[in-house]
Amino acid sequence: MSNLKPILLDKLEKISNILSENYNTNEHVGVLSGISGIALFQFYYSKFIEKESHADIGVEMISSVIEKINEGYSFPTFCTGIAGAGWAIELLDEEGFIDVDSDDLLSNLDDYLSLANKQMGEKDNFYDFLHGAIGIGFYFFKRYRGTKSTALKNDYKVKLLEIVASLKRSSIEEDDMIKWQSNLNEKEELRGYNLSLSHGMASIINFLSRLAMYDDFYDEVIPMLYKATQFILSNEDKDISSSSMFPSWVYDGMDEKSNERLAWCYGDLGIGLTLWKAGKVLRDEKVIQKGMNTVKNSCKRRDLEETKVKDNGLCHGTFGMVQIYNHMYKETKELIFKETADYWMEQGLKMDTHTDGYVGYKQWYGGEKEGWRNEMNLLEGIAGIGLCIISYLAPFETKWDECLLIS
Repeated sequence: MSNLKPILLDKLEKISNILSENYNTNEHVGVLSGISGIALFQFYYSKFIEKESHADIGVEMISSVIEKINEGYSFPTFCTGIAGAGWAIELLDEEGFIDVDSDDLLSNLDDYLSLANKQMGEKDNFYDFLHGAIGIGFYFFKRYRGTKSTALKNDYKVKLLEIVASLKRSSIEEDDMIKWQSNLNEKEELRGYNLSLSHGMASIINFLSRLAMYDDFYDEVIPMLYKATQFILSNEDKDISSSSMFPSWVYDGMDEKSNERLAWCYGDLGIGLTLWKAGKVLRDEKVIQKGMNTVKNSCKRRDLEETKVKDNGLCHGTFGMVQIYNHMYKETKELIFKETADYWMEQGLKMDTHTDGYVGYKQWYGGEKEGWRNEMNLLEGIAGIGLCIISYLAPFETKWDECLLIS
């Protein structure tokens, strides 16, 4: 790592400058795709290099987020909107980066977010982490843990239990397993079961695993957590020639052989990490080992084409992989995770080839208008790349990646 450190430090300084000069071109407030996530970089960077001036820029960014909400910004989601902004403010308070009365500041958002959450969950069965009910629930859980008010804590408990009840009602139970159906491809009207961490069942299981660590939720959550985990396990690819162990989607008539991308958003990394977390809560050694082995198996995959790696952002690029492998190394001390994190960090640095990109990076986006674009945000842009580099180098623990269901 020592030979990489000067390069990484240079990247961080340039990222900080780009974000400081351009953050106000982002119209959204959420932690993953809005300004509050960009602010997280400045606060952690300030701590890392011990310069208050970067925290001052972070304060300016968070102030602009609060101003936007006060002026009528009303998009509710975790990724893009108010739930994510509230989560980021709570984290900054928890980390001691800002000193705010978050009970006073954030509780005013609760009724609006509750209505949005009920619309997404109870009415539409839309439990997407990034854009749906689980993301808003994740914000409520952050507040449940952080509030200093007994009354507010009870309110958040009620809201979270309502989400659990809604999940229970909308689940499909078969053979002592439960699953949640969702739209996999709206154009083709394809419905099935999304297993991913970004939009699917892995995020539900990850969320329930966190709730189950508290007595207020344990009895309600554990049976559902066990049955949902069994459904994921039942879909392991039995073909040992497949490079990935789990499919991203399950639907009638699908090809049984899977070769999924290696990334945070879809595939074995998010599923393996989630099984490992769920197994610990369930005290189930088989589930723990399956999660560990799933992530370990992915360490063998090093080819860019085979892994379907095109860019470097946290969502589906090299730095998202670095963050998960680095986290697993810190948790388990298994050297293979450290070695794999180092490998993908080196690959990420080799891929800074866009002369018109931010510090050499651009985000690849597919679909009808596929191509490359500059991106600043946490999920897909240089704010997230910078935060990953800080976590990789810092002598202190960083909690920001909780917003990706990692820590």
